[in-house]
Amino acid sequence: MFSRDFIVGMVYLLQTAVGILGNFYLLYHYLFLYLTGYRVRSTGVIFRHLTIANSLVILSKGVLQTMAAFGTNFSLSDVECKLVFYVHRVGRGVSINTTSLLSVFQVIIINPRNSRYAEFKAKALKYMDHSNILCWILHMMLNIMVPMKMTGQWSNKNITRRDYGFCYAEDHSNVIEYLLYTILLLFPDVFCLMLMLWASSSMIFILHRHRQQVQHIHRTSVSCKSAPETRATQNTLVLVSTFVSSYTLSSVFHGCFAFLNKPNFWLVNASTLIAACFPMVSPFILMSRVSSASRFSLAWIKNIKLPKLKRNT
Repeated sequence: MFSRDFIVGMVYLLQTAVGILGNFYLLYHYLFLYLTGYRVRSTGVIFRHLTIANSLVILSKGVLQTMAAFGTNFSLSDVECKLVFYVHRVGRGVSINTTSLLSVFQVIIINPRNSRYAEFKAKALKYMDHSNILCWILHMMLNIMVPMKMTGQWSNKNITRRDYGFCYAEDHSNVIEYLLYTILLLFPDVFCLMLMLWASSSMIFILHRHRQQVQHIHRTSVSCKSAPETRATQNTLVLVSTFVSSYTLSSVFHGCFAFLNKPNFWLVNASTLIAACFPMVSPFILMSRVSSASRFSLAWIKNIKLPKLKRNT
């Protein structure tokens, strides 16, 4: 009979391995396209940043959580703890921002040319990369306080701490300071979440209206192939729905922790697993968006003309 630590450790291991493979495949894919000089779509810029952010989230804590779940005895220094949690928080924040940016950008793309969004389309394409870089800078600044509250396992400070298995977080002594900092961290997340909900409802409305128009035009047609923009929008809706679901469940679990002195073992691990679901699942959702570029990559490899070697006589 397997112990509960072994079962949880195997689930962590599977989740981490799948997430690393999926995100690293996309990173390799975009690196290959960059080196071959292939011009990626405008949404490809967002995908690159999202993939990098998700990779940081998984690598920063996924491996350590797996080792801790298996009961591996290891300790991190203060610097290592600060770095791990800082990278995780920045990656998580950028992942949220880029997902909301993708949903808003998709709304702008699929809107009719004669709509009020037409003038924003050219500007959105122009400043897309700058917006993603701004997300990184914003979250690097917002999470600057995170390393100051993290300490190594062998710290001798006689203060109350929260145990994460491989690191400790110092509890805030000043309640007002803690509330202000929590609001500062939650504001971008809530704002991005509201943007996603607005963008998702807009995309659903546009798709419904487009479907009615297509049905009106193709009444006698048995089957009608969906446009690339429609497929991309549906893909974005799946991505956003996955994020909103995992973020909402994770927030509910964290809200429960605030009222529990000693949270249940399964509650803690379920919260951690749900929080890591989006970085694990998102690369596989994005893979359907890059399938056409993958076909180009394979065709490019096949068409490479290798120099013929002279035979020695």
